[in-house]
Amino acid sequence: MFYYLFDYLDKLDFPGAGVFQYFSFRASMAVITSLFISLFIGKKIIRKLQIKLVGEEIRDLGLEGQIQKKGTPTMGGLIILASIIIPTLLFAKLHNIYIILMLITTIWLGTIGFIDDYIKVFKKNKKGLAGKFKILGQVGLGLIVGCTIYFCDETVIKEKVNKNENLVNTQSMFKLDNFGEAQQLFTKQSIKSTKTTIPFVKNNEFDYADLLSWLGTGYKKYAFLIFIPIVIFIIVAVSNGANLTDGLDGLAAGTSSIIGATLGILAYVSGNIIFANYLNIMYIPNIGELTIYIGAFVGACIGFLWYNSYPAQVFMGDTGSLALGGIIAVFAIIIRKELLIPILCGIFLVQSISVILQVAYFKFTKKRFGEGRRIFLMSPLHHHYQKKGYHEAKITFRFLIIGIMLAIFTVITLKLR
Repeated sequence: MFYYLFDYLDKLDFPGAGVFQYFSFRASMAVITSLFISLFIGKKIIRKLQIKLVGEEIRDLGLEGQIQKKGTPTMGGLIILASIIIPTLLFAKLHNIYIILMLITTIWLGTIGFIDDYIKVFKKNKKGLAGKFKILGQVGLGLIVGCTIYFCDETVIKEKVNKNENLVNTQSMFKLDNFGEAQQLFTKQSIKSTKTTIPFVKNNEFDYADLLSWLGTGYKKYAFLIFIPIVIFIIVAVSNGANLTDGLDGLAAGTSSIIGATLGILAYVSGNIIFANYLNIMYIPNIGELTIYIGAFVGACIGFLWYNSYPAQVFMGDTGSLALGGIIAVFAIIIRKELLIPILCGIFLVQSISVILQVAYFKFTKKRFGEGRRIFLMSPLHHHYQKKGYHEAKITFRFLIIGIMLAIFTVITLKLR
């Protein structure tokens, strides 16, 4: 909203109004506003949750400090959602298709998580929303995101063309400043594409349509048959991975803030034609606007940590965790960096794998030996270390340190080929 107001004032030569044209300024304002909302409004939300007796039901799993958490307010994800949505509405260009998609993602998955928490807390049903309905909701979002990116005319990229290549129409190209060997030409005309960034490969691009090349001539027009299911899978996987990670005070919010900051860097360089040229990556027009959204996201996660760090005064519940994972997944897909998720979201990945292995091995051994056996003392992985006697805060901070290392490595992959 403020963007449109100050854009109008700038046209009237109002002093200082032009600063709202800069992504960096609006992203910074989004971070500050998000922190303010989460810190000050968050306190009021926690108080209301306490009055409504919205407390966490704790199962006794024999973990140190677990029983003390009983009654801690949950559904604190409402703080995160408000701290993301309000700054985005205030500082972003709301007609940008990418901003619209991210707002839909936030509200969609936040609603699914809220319903789940509501059933657990107010209906006293520990199982919450049935798993099939959660998956159905995530698949529905995947369809919306996948179809929009594939079919919408505004979701385009500019391809790189080597400067030494023999161009038929050189007037359709424009040249950038010389950055040495990394110098590239980008097509002047934006194109629809199912290309994405792939790490550790020289040309660092992969086209999902190539998976259908066996269909013969014209196979690219059927790319949606492979692209949309992949989008759905990524959203479901990352959203549930974040949900599994939400088991220790500050772990999910802290990990998400690190991932969000990294995605913000990737979005900025992908939307800046000079940096995209220098890093030899695809240039995505209008993607820079997402730095405002991700600024609000990071601010919301850090602000929530004020109350969620050990010992937690509030839990985010599925209202927050499902939304955080889905936001990360959709954001990565939009900026064409989703194949970096196994590295960047390594914490989520390991947590999910630990659960899958534990369940699969237990069922296999029960069927074969008549008694189920376990690989880990408990899953997800963070509970395994709790069972081994590590303090909750130590586990959280060590996971966050690993998250920072993975984030740095993710950025390095842009040049590591």
